[in-house]
Amino acid sequence: MRRRLLVLSLILLAAACAPASASPTVTTERIGIHYSAFSLAVIDVDPGETVRFVVSNSDPIDHEFIIGNEAVQIAHERGTEAFHPPRPGEITIPAGQTVETTYTFGARNLIFGCHLPGHYTYGMRGVISVA
Repeated sequence: MRRRLLVLSLILLAAACAPASASPTVTTERIGIHYSAFSLAVIDVDPGETVRFVVSNSDPIDHEFIIGNEAVQIAHERGTEAFHPPRPGEITIPAGQTVETTYTFGARNLIFGCHLPGHYTYGMRGVISVA
């Protein structure tokens, strides 16, 4: 019994002395929407980086902020989802409001865009460069 207590004490002591693991860093990227255009056309991120996007819409109409590859963008362009419930990389930003989403990037470049009728075609999109 004493031996178990000693071993348990040593394990707890070692755990208490171990360096704390670094918590992942979250970068914040602020994006404005005005006149149906994003304030940024290119966003640079590192592979594995987690970014909190704070998107402010000063337009009198709602917009979207959808992160994904070309297939995701095409699906949303053809889609029927009028409002995006909060999920990583997909948000609806109501007129005059600010909404956030957090996304962790892999190793490939992605696209962000708005898929309200005509907006993506009009140029309401940008590139997320992962390097």
